[in-house]
Parts: sequence; structure tokens; C-alpha cells
Amino acid sequence: MKRLLLIGAGEGGSALLEILKQSKQFHIVGVVDKKLNSVGVEKAMLNHIETFQSWEQAYENLSPIDIIFDVTGNQQLLMELQNSFKEEQVTIIPSSVSSIIFELIKEKEVLIDEIINHNSLLDLIMNSTHDGMIAIDMDKRITLINRQAEKISSLKQSEVLGKSILEVMPSSQLPRVLKNKKTEKNNKQVIENGRTIITTRLPMFKGSKLIGALGVFKDITEITHMIEEVTNLKSIQQMLEAIIQSSNDAISVVDETGKGILINPAYTRLTGLTEREVIGKPASTDITEGESMHMKVLKTGEAVRGAKMKIGATKKDVIVNAAPVIVDGSIKGSVGVVHDMSEIEALNSELARAKQIIRTLEAKYSFKDIIGESEEIKIAIKQAKNAAITPASILLQGESGTGKELFAHAIHNESSRKYKKFIRVNCAAISESLLESELFGYEDGAFSGAKRGGKKGLFEEANGGSIFLDEIGEMSIHTQSKLLRVLQEKEIVRVGGTKPISIDVRIIAATNVDMEEKLEKKEFRNDLFYRLNRIPIHIPPLKNRKRDIPLLCQHLLVHLNQDYGRYVSGITDKALQILLQYDWYGNVRELENILGRAMIKMNYSEKFIDIQHLSFLEVKDKPVLHAQSSIYSNENKSLQEMLEETEKEVLIKTLEGNNGNKTKTAQQLKVSLRNLYYKLDKYSIGN
Repeated sequence: MKRLLLIGAGEGGSALLEILKQSKQFHIVGVVDKKLNSVGVEKAMLNHIETFQSWEQAYENLSPIDIIFDVTGNQQLLMELQNSFKEEQVTIIPSSVSSIIFELIKEKEVLIDEIINHNSLLDLIMNSTHDGMIAIDMDKRITLINRQAEKISSLKQSEVLGKSILEVMPSSQLPRVLKNKKTEKNNKQVIENGRTIITTRLPMFKGSKLIGALGVFKDITEITHMIEEVTNLKSIQQMLEAIIQSSNDAISVVDETGKGILINPAYTRLTGLTEREVIGKPASTDITEGESMHMKVLKTGEAVRGAKMKIGATKKDVIVNAAPVIVDGSIKGSVGVVHDMSEIEALNSELARAKQIIRTLEAKYSFKDIIGESEEIKIAIKQAKNAAITPASILLQGESGTGKELFAHAIHNESSRKYKKFIRVNCAAISESLLESELFGYEDGAFSGAKRGGKKGLFEEANGGSIFLDEIGEMSIHTQSKLLRVLQEKEIVRVGGTKPISIDVRIIAATNVDMEEKLEKKEFRNDLFYRLNRIPIHIPPLKNRKRDIPLLCQHLLVHLNQDYGRYVSGITDKALQILLQYDWYGNVRELENILGRAMIKMNYSEKFIDIQHLSFLEVKDKPVLHAQSSIYSNENKSLQEMLEETEKEVLIKTLEGNNGNKTKTAQQLKVSLRNLYYKLDKYSIGN
């Protein structure tokens, strides 16, 4: 295998890399590009290929190299490479040749894909037919057997391909076709497993050269058994009538001349045609658009499946399956089964809607997915768990990225509604003109473009379950009024409607805006706020629970490793100090972004995120841990112990600075008074 170095990792180099790495003739040992953030460099890193910023460094580290692909288009670089490797056995492929090779490989792949798609299509067609097919070559060896042939003959493709047809099916007459080179149509034959078939045998030619023979056949065992018991069409009619009269499928039967002799009640319900209008009349009587499948069956003697047409006075769209009735080898009539396409389309529509609903009804997270050991997050989780077991509405307040939706999922899964629907709505992501109709639904003709028959709203879809209204603060006053009715009356009125519809939905709302300010500006209704805020839950920002950062990093790295295909084990103490100093305006979401960016900057050989990987992070000069702090007195202490000692020192000094005033201390530290009392009790401060 040739060792290959690729110089140039832009769009062209990246595309060439993708193609060359699939070749068994080349081993790409390195990629060179001055830009470390180029598309090709990132792709090389994902494929564990070494990257360099100069070809000299690459050659020095990767020698020997057999082939160098230059895709930069830089003539000076090309001359430099050619001069450098005059005396060495290294093939230099310039950008112009690389482009040609790339196009040729691409063209080859396109042709291969076309061949594969063509063969797949042929295989699909062959195995979708209801006819059995067996083909042999000039040596009488089986070259083809489709699924229907396996089913009818009880043979298995894996066991018979390549074997002589006479070895596995001695009754076959395909070898005779090889001799006489003539087509044999509709021959009756009993095969080895006792089944009776009707078969057509054809010679296969390539140009004028005979290359084999093909047998196409149908299983008529059941029909043969019936013919043995029933000798005339009247007897067949009597037996069929008892069956089809009770069938929910629309069925019609005609005789050998194409005159109607039998229909069932389901046929009348579907077409609107009575026996008097059909019996004794031509087969085309019920057709308003399309060809009669009964007449086609009587003419060809072959079954027809999936034919589309319009029937009856209402021109109803239907699908028809028709098959011949054969008595003693002669066609005595045709049986047709008619399916209402509107029912099929309605079922498909309902299925698609069901799938769409299911995708929005799952609450994926529980309280186990909320990571943190800080008192701030523990208090929020405890409040949420207590709220979950009540039927009251809940308002989740917190900055963007703190995990409000995570809490909403967990509350639903902790509640008695966990097995019911959970629907998520981002009020800020839907325009005001659409939000009302999405939430409450609409009646037929409520507005231009409204779906015929109207549409259920998300509150109706969530009936019995929970609905999560994210960014509730962005909702207009008008929609707020309708939401208040839901909370007060437990009912909704669709847009364009007047009839109230009772619902049972638990509302979980969330916002990252200052609701007090919204209330003062009269941008949010006081009565709605107080009803939503029955159980307020404040989710702390990351800057107020920095002791959770180590746990969050450990949790997030597991998922990022899976997403990026990396094996990063953790984060160094120095890098962790950088994260602890950062303000985290984007909260946990920003932490995940920062860790992802750091991981991308790492070489594949590196296992721990260090300071250099966080060089893009702007951190103010305010170290969390001061050199003179007592936490450095014992180097064997854990990070958790050091953080707790620091927290205790801060509490003592701040309390002393406020002359023991706990209210001022809580305000200065930006924590709730309740939380402050908890911490003072925890560290036995002031006791």
C-alpha cells in the first residue's frame, strides 16, 4: 500500500481526502495546510490522520512517503516539491493532475452507484412480483430464483444457486426449452412438493446467442383443488357467495363473457350500485374512468393487482385486484376485489399525524439527568419534585441555558401524568398570528388557508397530560387572555369557534425574562402571572453554583466524546481553575459549547483538556482561589473540600463586614436569605 501525503486541505483537498481514504491502494499518512481550522484538517483529525502546517515537517515526521498529492494550485510550491525530491523515489502529483484523478474517481463512483442502484431496482422488482421465477444457464445450472419461487417450490436460494435444475427439481421442463428454443405458454405442472403450478417457459437470448431459459409460474394448487370439487360455474358461485357476502371488502364476479353474476353488500356501499344495475350487465358498467380489469383477466388469463380507476356515480377512486376463475383448465369467469383509496389515504394521513404527535409527546429526561451537588440546584430540584406531585401550574424562571426544559421534562415524568402526552411549545419561536391557532386549534373556514374540517390545537392534543410553554413572557396580551381561560375554566375555544371544549392539561411555563418588569410595564397580565406562579421555581445560573462545574464537565464530556468520536478523559486542575473564574453568562449550555470547542482544538493523542485548549476563553483576572487561602495548607484535600473551605471563609468575612446583618449579607452575595441560613447552619457559623 502506497504511503500518501496530501498538501492542501480546503474544499477540494477535503473532497479528495474523503475519496482517497476509501481506496485500498493508498494509506494517507498526513495532511498539510497552513490553516489548522480548514475543512480538510478537521476531517483528517476526525479520521486520526496526522496534520501539519508545512510539508517539510510532515516529510520529516512521516518518511518514507511514496506519493505527494498537491491540491493547492500553487506553482511555486509545486516547483519547490519537484526540486526537493529529484533524487528520491517520491511521486509528485500536481494540482492539475489531482483534479483529473478526483474527477475520474468521482465519475467511477457515480457509475458504480448507478450499477448498484440498477441492480437493486431489478432485485426489488423481481422479488416484489407475485410470480415465481427460476432461470438456468446453458449448463442447466440455476442462476436465478426469486422469493415467490422459493415459497412455491419450497427451495432455498442459498442452497440451490449454481446447482443443476434436474438435481433439485427433476420435474422441470426448462432443459427442454434449451433444446427447442421455443416459448411454452401456460403449461400445467405438478412439482416435487405436490403443488400445482401454471408456468410459462421462455428461452433467453443475448443477441442471437441462446444463454439460458426462464420459467415464470403461479401456484394454482388451491384453485385446482376447488376445480376437483366444483364442476360448474353455478357451484362456484354458490360457494363464493357465502364467503363474499360476509366480507368487508367490495367484491364483484363476472362470467366468461364479462357479464356480472355476483356482488356483495360492501360493493354496493362503496359504489352505490345495486344488484339490478350490475347483474347481467357488462363488466365496464361500474367504471367511470379506466379499463375493466375483469375483461383484461378474461383475455389474458392472468391476475391483475393494484389497478387504479374511478367507479360509480361519485367517481370514487379505488384500487382493484382481479383474478381468473379456472375450471378444468378453462377460464369461467373473473373475481375482483375493490379497495376504497380514500380510506387508505385517510389511514396514511392519520398514521403520519400519529408519528408527528409521538415525536412531540415524549418527555425524555428525569431528575436523575439534572447534574449538581450544590445547595442551589438541590433546592430547585426539591421544589420541582414537590411541585410535580401536585396538579398546580408551575412557573420555571431562570437565565437562558440553565436547563428549564430539562426541569419541565423531569416534572412531567415525576407526576401522575407521566404515561400521558407531553407537548413542548416555544412561544417565542411561533409568530403571534400562528401561536393562537397552534395552541387552541381552529374551526373549518376560520381563516384563509385553514385546513378543511378544522384542526385540533396543542392543548387538545395534550389533554390528560402536560404542556410546556417555553418563553411564556413573549406571549401577547390577547393570547394571554385565552390562556387565562384555560387555567380558570379548564376549557378552550378554537379560533373561529364558539363551542367551549373541556380539557385537563397541566401547564408548565418557563421564562428567562424579568417578569416583575413585564408586570410593571403591563406587558404581562397580573392575574395570569399569579395563576402560573402558584409554584415558582428559580433555577440558579451556573455562576451561582460553580461547585457543580467539575460534575457537569464529567457528565458533558461523556456525551461530547460520543458526538465527536473522541476519548477525552477529563480536565486538568489548571484548566478547571480557568472555568471556575469564568462568569458563564450562557450557563450550562455555554459550558457545553466551551468544552466542545476545547475538544476540537486537542490532538487525538491528548486525553485531558488543559489551559492551552481554553485560550479563546476570556477570563477576568479574579482568581477563585487565592494563594494565601487556607485551602492550600493541605495539598491532599479534594477539590470539593477546598471549595467548601473557600465558601465558608467568604461567608464569615462577608458576615463580619455587614456587622452580622444576614439580610445585607444575602443581598451582597446574591443568594436567597433562606439559602444563606442553610449555609450558615451547614458550616456552624454564628452558632
